[in-house]
Amino acid sequence: QVQLVESGGGLVQAGGSLRLSCAASGRTFDYTAKGWFRQAPGKEREFVAAITWSGGNTYYADSVKGRFTISRDNAKNTVYLQMNSLKPSDTAVYYCNAAPIITQVMDKNAGSWGQGTQVTVSS
Repeated sequence: QVQLVESGGGLVQAGGSLRLSCAASGRTFDYTAKGWFRQAPGKEREFVAAITWSGGNTYYADSVKGRFTISRDNAKNTVYLQMNSLKPSDTAVYYCNAAPIITQVMDKNAGSWGQGTQVTVSS
């Protein structure tokens, strides 16, 4: 198994920025694809971004394209989500996940999950 711990959430005004981090431990070599999902109150968990092991391929939800950037530092077993131009609609609990392949990490019903970190964007 792989263990994931998110950090970096908080309260920010609209238009501001935050950087989330997700540190992995355990069987990291089996869970090489990484991703971020989010879940707002009363809504289903939705895909935000994903990245392959090499970092050469990244994927984004349309709602965050051009504002969010996913990256990773494999030496630190950490994946990041840089969030710029935040909107109140970005308010949610953000979850990191990991899976052996990229298609699984983009599936809300697959992979291993962290406990989440709250992001609140005020208007």
